[in-house]
Amino acid sequence: MDNKISAAINEARKIVIKFGSNTLADSEGKINSAFLEEFADQTAAFMKAGKQIAIVSSGAQVAGLSTMGRWARKRDIHYRQALCAVGQVELMWAWRKAFEKFGLHIAQILLTRDDFEHDNRTLNMRNTLFTLVDEGIVPIINENDTVCVEEIKIGENDTLAALSAILWSADLLILFSDIDGLFDKNPKEFPDASPVPEVNNIEKIRNTVTIGNTNSFGTGGMGTKIDAAQKALAYNIPTIIAHGGRPRVLEALASGTQQGTIFTG
Repeated sequence: MDNKISAAINEARKIVIKFGSNTLADSEGKINSAFLEEFADQTAAFMKAGKQIAIVSSGAQVAGLSTMGRWARKRDIHYRQALCAVGQVELMWAWRKAFEKFGLHIAQILLTRDDFEHDNRTLNMRNTLFTLVDEGIVPIINENDTVCVEEIKIGENDTLAALSAILWSADLLILFSDIDGLFDKNPKEFPDASPVPEVNNIEKIRNTVTIGNTNSFGTGGMGTKIDAAQKALAYNIPTIIAHGGRPRVLEALASGTQQGTIFTG
């Protein structure tokens, strides 16, 4: 297996990792606490090895629905935002419990697109992020769905992950999905789909792959991940897309035993 993904992870010191809702949800649509604990264990090992990790986490709506199931059929935007308000508490509680077992603290950072467009806010965000990771605290970044209607739309957390990586001057961006990286067409719809292990020309790849549909829980699709990779690469931040639900996923990618797609240009 190509070891470019392994090399990128092992060489990076500052890594931003994005989780989509499908990665964090179990078969019943609830937050998968066992998965979070397994990932926290891997993160703790990476941090002991000198790496710094920041997480961009979707899942507020999933967590909200698991708590307020009677709202599942409601589509009114106010209910969707209310679900996020309830779910954000549950999501952070789940992350806190996972990292607590390994002696690590987390911090919540809620952002909107506007925060990246004001110099003072951007500076404050950057300073807070640097302070947290320098003190060994794991930032959990999410979009502030409760106050911004525009944020509840396709791919926002992929974009947020790229913007966060740029803000923090990260060495690597990892976007976890529910498929094993980029394929020439949607592998869920076409069994003969072929993986694309490396992308060094994003514009060319846009013309040669069929993106397909979004998943059932999340709001993002492969197209938004390609957009995010392009944003990060503009600042020389390589980007990996991989299946986030595989066993010991971070360690597997670092050892070269799990496939994915790396964007290098």
